[in-house]
Amino acid sequence: MDSSKAARIAEDGAVALDGRLPVMEAGRELLRKAFPDHWSFLLGELALYSFVLLLLTGVYLTFFFNPSMAEVVYHGSYAPLNGVPVSEAYASTLRISFDIRGGLLIRQMHHWAALLFVASLSVHLLRVFFTGAFRRPRELNWVLGVTLFLLAVLEGFCGYSLPDDLLSGTGLRTAQGIVLAIPLVGSYLQFFGFGGEFPGQAVIPRLYSTHILLVPGLLLAVIGAHLTLVVHLKHTQWAVPGRTNRNVVGMPAFPQFAARSAGLSFAVFGVSALLGGLAQINPIWGYGPYRPDIASTDAQPDWYVGFLEGALRLMPPCEIRVAGHTLAFGVLMPTVLLPGLMFAMLYLYPFFEAWLTGDTGEHHLCDRPRNRPTRTGLGVAAIAFYTVLLLAGGQDVLADTFQVSVNGLNWNLRIALLVLPPLSYLITKRVCLGLQERDRERLIEGDETGDVRQSVEGGYQEDSEPLPAARRYLLLSRDLPQPLAEPRSGGPWVDRLRRALSGWYHGDRVELPARPAERAGARAVTAPPGGEEPERVE
Repeated sequence: MDSSKAARIAEDGAVALDGRLPVMEAGRELLRKAFPDHWSFLLGELALYSFVLLLLTGVYLTFFFNPSMAEVVYHGSYAPLNGVPVSEAYASTLRISFDIRGGLLIRQMHHWAALLFVASLSVHLLRVFFTGAFRRPRELNWVLGVTLFLLAVLEGFCGYSLPDDLLSGTGLRTAQGIVLAIPLVGSYLQFFGFGGEFPGQAVIPRLYSTHILLVPGLLLAVIGAHLTLVVHLKHTQWAVPGRTNRNVVGMPAFPQFAARSAGLSFAVFGVSALLGGLAQINPIWGYGPYRPDIASTDAQPDWYVGFLEGALRLMPPCEIRVAGHTLAFGVLMPTVLLPGLMFAMLYLYPFFEAWLTGDTGEHHLCDRPRNRPTRTGLGVAAIAFYTVLLLAGGQDVLADTFQVSVNGLNWNLRIALLVLPPLSYLITKRVCLGLQERDRERLIEGDETGDVRQSVEGGYQEDSEPLPAARRYLLLSRDLPQPLAEPRSGGPWVDRLRRALSGWYHGDRVELPARPAERAGARAVTAPPGGEEPERVE
């Protein structure tokens, strides 16, 4: 078949398909879609390609893994465990690691990709938070992102528990205690999840179904909805000349963004392969099979659930009896109430900030974190809070490494948990205001050139040069809402609280000097869009 005939067949097929589906129109729109060109926007791409790698390696592992808790006697390539009674889940994991060609590489790539997936989601959420990219009209996308992170943590825990080794079994034992601490329904939930008394015979098969079917399906649905909204709402962008709150500027999807995105995907796959082949992770043969009468020392979960372990270890024992029921606050508060409160705050934060601001306009320009000192301070305080809990999750290892008392370390971590977050907030806020003051000085005096001149009187003076127009554009194009008016005495308490919080949240700032024309230009840059936003590719 010659090339002209093949081209005609392809063209006829495309026309026939386009007559039934909007293929050409949708393809043309997508290929000319404007995508951001700043490196920080690739964090979401990093999470996406990590998830793709998880799907590919996970499908391979399902061919060989047996999610059964039935007991068998192990006879395989790992000699130290020959003749030892183990579960079929543990035996099949050993078989993948030592007897299946490439099995250990794929298994370790799967684990490293899971860590990279959750880590990139976390950093992506932080980028969105600190730049204010969650504001209208992207509140729903923020909610989807937090849901995606929650599902990723659940998916990671389920996969981590499947090998039925001593480390994952210790984690399941901890999870069982957490479930039992839930008032009234805890014992029923435990019987439902484990199929009877711990450890039962049903928990691994149920975790397996959840890990390969339920949560991945939800993840695919949420990722699809998230990407759809990203395309529909368009991306945020930094305030550089030519970019305003009323347009969208970026590189076209094809070929520029497609080439960059493809390169990132190859990098993710390549680095994961290197880690899988060179960096050992989760060596279950060293832990041994799970037995309920044995507790593993130095048992820490993967980092993304380490904060729960840390909260559990730092919480003093506390329980009360109410109406004949025991409320184990020593377990309930750090592992049920605390994470519930943390995720509730994450879900509600965009609406809380909008409530304080009273702003109903759209925002498509990224905030510089220094220009929102209160928000940035709250974010750093939350990171400090999480870091202390994460360290507390390994306090036994830290105590052994540094040869200090576990009890003394616990008390130091408890004090740090109460002191470090507010201290981090105050320091971060002062740093942000100091950086704003530095911006003010640069606008007035310009940038130092490094040249020093001696005056005729013998004094020395350093030369400076005016800021470039593009830099002045960036510094002055900031959208800072004004605090609400002072609360009226005798008004509704909710209104008074809102106005007081608005003053605390938006009151601290450094005013920047600008010429009248520059102020008018800055107002034009940050003005909310009216009607359809223009989109331009570069």
